[in-house]
Amino acid sequence: MANLPSDETDRRTPVTDGYFGREVYLGRAETATFLRELADQIEAGTDLTVSSDDWEIPFSYREPIEVEVEYTSHHGKELEIELEFEASRGGGGLSVE
Repeated sequence: MANLPSDETDRRTPVTDGYFGREVYLGRAETATFLRELADQIEAGTDLTVSSDDWEIPFSYREPIEVEVEYTSHHGKELEIELEFEASRGGGGLSVE
């Protein structure tokens, strides 16, 4: 599980439908830990869970994973790295027609 630190201490609510978004600001060490945990899950298979203390998102994805790198220097320099996972299509690769 890739866990983001949170100030909340309630039970985790699974997020499996609708829209959910959070921005979290982390220090270097916390960011590195989160990315290592995420990388371990990606390396292990096509199921991952991202969570904080109060929510969790279990997700099954398919390959390829989209990696987008964006750099801008218009209003101060900024580097953005985005990973995009698409949901698995479900079912095996076999069909009978």
